[in-house]
Amino acid sequence: MKILFIGDVYGNPGRKAVKECVPKLRKELEIDFCIANGENCAAGSGITYIIAQELYKAGVDCITMGNHTWSKKEILNFIDSDDRIVRPANFPHNVPGRGYTVLKSADKELAVLNLMGRVYMDSIDCPFLAADRELELIKSRTKVVFVDMHAEATSEKCALAWYLDGKVCCLAGTHTHVQTADERILPFGTAIISDVGMTGPYEGVIGVDKELIIERFINRMPQKFEVARGKVQFCAIYLEVDDKTGKALKIERISRLFEEHQLS
Repeated sequence: MKILFIGDVYGNPGRKAVKECVPKLRKELEIDFCIANGENCAAGSGITYIIAQELYKAGVDCITMGNHTWSKKEILNFIDSDDRIVRPANFPHNVPGRGYTVLKSADKELAVLNLMGRVYMDSIDCPFLAADRELELIKSRTKVVFVDMHAEATSEKCALAWYLDGKVCCLAGTHTHVQTADERILPFGTAIISDVGMTGPYEGVIGVDKELIIERFINRMPQKFEVARGKVQFCAIYLEVDDKTGKALKIERISRLFEEHQLS
């Protein structure tokens, strides 16, 4: 099985990069499933129904979320009916949506599980115990499980990967918007990367106009964030997995850079 996972898609620049890269990569790498973190798709915070459909049309099979899941209130109108969107499974149990989904293509099946960290983030349920709970349900359906761990702290992501080693094919970190160079496969077959990086503005500060962020650091006054202009980056990972065992065989980082005018 071949999987493409795209790091946090940020605003319109990120969506343009997805439209440019995904169809080509799906063909070039013979991708079975494409997943994208979409919690920053709508002007840097949240997602809308129209944007979700835009990503699907570009070749994304599943959208994972994170701490900005509820930033656009209209998600409440469609998250329950769209089984290709998953929000963190360790959110409170009574909120809308689902924490995992199972994708199917020909003779292949892939479960996608979304979790969120607690270090320097909102106080929510334990992602370790939530993973145990969800995996009990998932394993009756498929052996191949991919985890998007949306978290701030590298230590929390790495610890969860070791905890789940041999139980999931990959734990891919999102949220920091900076691609890390620590991709590897753990002893029992779980691939890990601390952060896949961001697909969006390259010349801002993690997606936001740099002048606004600089001013905020200097004077500590609130600012309305705006999506940065200029060059655009596409950050992702390519994963090969043994369909029968659910263990990772290969993980590679993907990083591409575009001039703004190259993306329609």
